[in-house]
Amino acid sequence: MRTFEDLVAEGEAVPTEGWDFSWFTGRATEQRPSWGYARLLADRMAKAEAALDLQTGGGEVLATIPVAPPVLAATESWPPNLDIARRTLAKFGADVRQVDDAADLPFPSDHFDLVVSRHPVRVRWDEVHRVLRPGGAYLSQEVGAGSVRELTDVMMGPQPVNPSRSPMVLVAQAEEAGLEVVDLRQEALRMEFHDIAAVVHFLRKVIWTVPGFTVDAYRDRLARLHDFIERHGPFVAHSQRILIEAVKH
Repeated sequence: MRTFEDLVAEGEAVPTEGWDFSWFTGRATEQRPSWGYARLLADRMAKAEAALDLQTGGGEVLATIPVAPPVLAATESWPPNLDIARRTLAKFGADVRQVDDAADLPFPSDHFDLVVSRHPVRVRWDEVHRVLRPGGAYLSQEVGAGSVRELTDVMMGPQPVNPSRSPMVLVAQAEEAGLEVVDLRQEALRMEFHDIAAVVHFLRKVIWTVPGFTVDAYRDRLARLHDFIERHGPFVAHSQRILIEAVKH
């Protein structure tokens, strides 16, 4: 049986660049939303003339589309992800730009008929509205309020839920920017962590779960969680996901 220290060292050693979660196979699971974001993305992209993917990560999700629009652009703020995205999306001839999550978008007004984003850190709704053509749509899968809060609370103690991630707030922000919300769905999805290496890698990769996480700072809590998993089986948490689609008139 592998020791706590062995598992922690393994979780620390896995690279965190990009949004490829294949390393977790056999070590952690997450239920997928019923709406199938990748399927919706492929359908919308096949019909678009000009599309933009915001905060694309390493471009892994966008790269799954079978048909790309004639004009395709993407933004990413983190330099290691940017290099991966440029390589991953080169097959589409995509224009991949480095853009801070809170910054203005470096594209003309009324330029895209489709803007998409999967798990954006922040949405500049005013900029989404500006770059969309009249009749264009924004499609996004958002991380909802209290996502994975069970793991956050184990590491940090009980934490307040950020209301800015609620569906009502998202709808209000979209409407304030001049968009009409035409689809809104929300689901809580079961997650299981089968060993502490998976927990460590997840917390290093999904950095907003425990802000400022390091193994040294949380070693005692990790050790207690390791003991729990060894005695009782997988640690269960729930991710919160929201699908929102809005159009510009």
